[in-house]
Amino acid sequence: MKLVTYDDGRVGEVVDGQVWELDVPDMRRYFELAGNVERTGRSDDLDAVMLRAPIVPKKFFHTAGNFREHHEESTRVNWSHPVLPWIVFFQNVDAIIGPDEAIIYPEAMTNELDYELELAVVIGKAGKFFSPEEAEDYIAGYLVFNDITARDIQREEMKSGVFCLSKSIDTFVPIGPWIVTPDEVGDQTELSMELRVNGESRQRSHMSRMSVTVPEIISHYSAMGYSPGDIVSTGTVAGVAGFSEDAASLYLKPGDVVEAEIERVGVLRNPIISWAEGHPELAADGVAQAR
Repeated sequence: MKLVTYDDGRVGEVVDGQVWELDVPDMRRYFELAGNVERTGRSDDLDAVMLRAPIVPKKFFHTAGNFREHHEESTRVNWSHPVLPWIVFFQNVDAIIGPDEAIIYPEAMTNELDYELELAVVIGKAGKFFSPEEAEDYIAGYLVFNDITARDIQREEMKSGVFCLSKSIDTFVPIGPWIVTPDEVGDQTELSMELRVNGESRQRSHMSRMSVTVPEIISHYSAMGYSPGDIVSTGTVAGVAGFSEDAASLYLKPGDVVEAEIERVGVLRNPIISWAEGHPELAADGVAQAR
């Protein structure tokens, strides 16, 4: 089943190209009720609705360093600290956007806007301190996450061994296009992944290349406690612009369109626009970006 948030915040399930509205105020509440929600009887063609970010979680566990290949490519840039497994921080949920929403390029803050394709897991129920063997019972669905990153800001943050601002600026957290339930996805290790910029393949990999497993990740961070609807990201694969030999030519710029795709989960598409285009009311008043 595919679960969506659409139009003015309505929640629905997609069946054969139709979106059936569910009688629930938002997606978090859907998971708090363990999916025991009735349809309202109202339906629309999927092509006729505007998809929004599927969910705004209470907590977004942003993990990193879980693919061997991404760790290996990171050695090219000589970070002050290595990108190893078991990196985590809480993502800025106010920076979440949905499919086809614009990623706003804050030119006064960064010149190195990058992409990172990731599979993200939606937690279905509250829980703490459980094992990897128990973790599958907490997985309610999957979505695509594009971890937008300002590499020049990250480079400075890495001097202290942590990073957050570089990945949490407004609009830097695209997720979607929907939440796909585990019965439709199957084994996470069998999923292929690809990210494209203007139709050109930039990242291409497979979930089987992780150095840890998805259940191990979910179990590991369960010590912090999960709520229904929380999101756990699982890290990116090789091919990011910032770790390439010609990074400057690959960084995102206004006018680009990014498509992040994961097999059996979906395609998350987002355009890149300038700060002025994203904030016309401020640009017209001559308000400058904060540095």
